[in-house]
Amino acid sequence: MRRESLGTLLALAGMLLYGLEPVVIKSNESNPVSFATFSALFASIILWIILLLEGKGTEFKAEPSGLKRAFFVGLFGTALAYLAYSLGARMSTAINAALITRSEVLWSFLLAGIFLGERITKRLVGYSFIILAGLVLVITQGRAVEPHLGDLLLLLVPLFWQVGHVMAKGLPYSPTTIAALRNTFGFLLLLPLALLTGAEFSPLVIVEGAIIALGQVVWYGSIKRINLSKATAIITPAPAVAIALGVLMGETFTYYHALGFLLIVLGTLGTVKVESELRT
Repeated sequence: MRRESLGTLLALAGMLLYGLEPVVIKSNESNPVSFATFSALFASIILWIILLLEGKGTEFKAEPSGLKRAFFVGLFGTALAYLAYSLGARMSTAINAALITRSEVLWSFLLAGIFLGERITKRLVGYSFIILAGLVLVITQGRAVEPHLGDLLLLLVPLFWQVGHVMAKGLPYSPTTIAALRNTFGFLLLLPLALLTGAEFSPLVIVEGAIIALGQVVWYGSIKRINLSKATAIITPAPAVAIALGVLMGETFTYYHALGFLLIVLGTLGTVKVESELRT
């Protein structure tokens, strides 16, 4: 399969996987920091088991220089992002959190354009805004969004994610190794805070850990093959997947859902057709 096509399919798979995550997180009643900590732990356990079974458990020893960069992937992509999300969501609303974190695609355009030399085409930007418009309709249902102080923290979440992704894209490791190192470092960084805030264990961390492990392997496999900006645009509709599941389970389906999902589908299909390019 062509490199571009495989990377695109992996990004689409990531969108579906990450769409399941809000359902699990919403069901969690334990300390959010503790939940993030133990989820990262279980994700890292799953990933290291896979690496050992494949005989790649020591892959990073061939390129030890990448470990420092992998630490920062864990710091920004897991530890700081989870903390900002946890604190920001408490000071804001679920709708604001869902919408603001989807601004990740805009951060991606900026950082991938500057640091990775990716060519951000007008078509990609246009299709991304169509996706974002659809998400606004689906999530808000036409209601006005009230700003909160926590929104400033929520704005940092997608920035931290993208800083981590930019660093991860250049790592000389397999997607599974990158994900394993990210979650290992993330767990170690979050553990002291989880202990200070009251460590609680929820069985849901096993489910969340599995989603994180598989989702990140798919994600890193995608951005190794296609532009980070394109992959980010493709996974932008992830919250709509959770909403669609709710509708299928009997929640009310509105005209806002219909129009929003139509825009999301059109924007995603358009994004898929955009080829990954670097600036010349």
